Amino acid sequence: MQSKACAPVPIFFALVRVFTNQQQKFGPRSNIFNEEAPYSHKTAGGVLLLLHAHKIFVINSVEPPFPAVSLKLHQLYTSMISICRKELSRFFSSLTGYIAIVLFLLLTGFFLFILPDSNILDNNYATLDRFFEIAPWILLFLVPAVCMHSLSDEFKTGTFELLKTRPLSFRQIVLGKYAAILIVLVFVIFPTLIYVITIRSLSATGNIDGGGIAGSYLGLFLLAAVFAAVSLCCSGFTNNAVVAFLISGFVCLLLYFGFNALSKVPVFAGGADYYIEQAGIDFHYRSISRGVLDTRDLIYFFSIIFLSLLITVKNISRK
Repeated sequence: MQSKACAPVPIFFALVRVFTNQQQKFGPRSNIFNEEAPYSHKTAGGVLLLLHAHKIFVINSVEPPFPAVSLKLHQLYTSMISICRKELSRFFSSLTGYIAIVLFLLLTGFFLFILPDSNILDNNYATLDRFFEIAPWILLFLVPAVCMHSLSDEFKTGTFELLKTRPLSFRQIVLGKYAAILIVLVFVIFPTLIYVITIRSLSATGNIDGGGIAGSYLGLFLLAAVFAAVSLCCSGFTNNAVVAFLISGFVCLLLYFGFNALSKVPVFAGGADYYIEQAGIDFHYRSISRGVLDTRDLIYFFSIIFLSLLITVKNISRK
């Protein structure tokens, strides 16, 4: 009985998604062996490699998938950048941004190196625990002072009406302003790294708790980001910057220390005190400051930020 040879069967070797123009490299319907490709299958946004008779053919690539989504994300990014630049120029064209940076450094340095009760030089330990205990209280008033003009001045001077005429959504306006505030806060916190260098140089062994310090800085930035979101939200409820400062300062104080103080009321002892304390920022800030990243702490911080920004968008959309 005579057997018949099987005809060669084309096999799809791989589907490689690349977003480069392979057409310029290989030419239309050409392959790497300079032969006419027997197949012309195309894939959206990629290149189809075809194995047939021990030869690999490269078929033309086409445009990336979902161009409308890519265009929308690009427009969102561009609009946010324009608002962010405007806010940063407002911060640093005046003394607001520079005063915030210098004031934070002066106050923290005064508490850490001059006052006897909190002087880290008399502590005999190479640690920055005192700094991370003092910094939230300074940011509690500094961040509302930085944010109090963000939306209230737009309402007072009437420039918010001009913003509404531009091709910007309310979400882009809020995110752009919030991004600018976060950049200012980075410039406020970043110079304090000199304290880490100072403590390390003063250490007898030259070693410090790097993990704990890194976690504390992350917690401090998240705490400042929450204060910024809350202060921006409060600034959107009034056209008076001083009123915005007072309201945002009170709300930030309530979120940071209010739940902790409420949990110590004797009526809640041994029962709901632990859960009430968990509702405050201080509980989660101290948890991250130990150098342990808990997803519950991250979810807490990002939830407050998201909720505050959402309220801000809904509020200014009714203006």
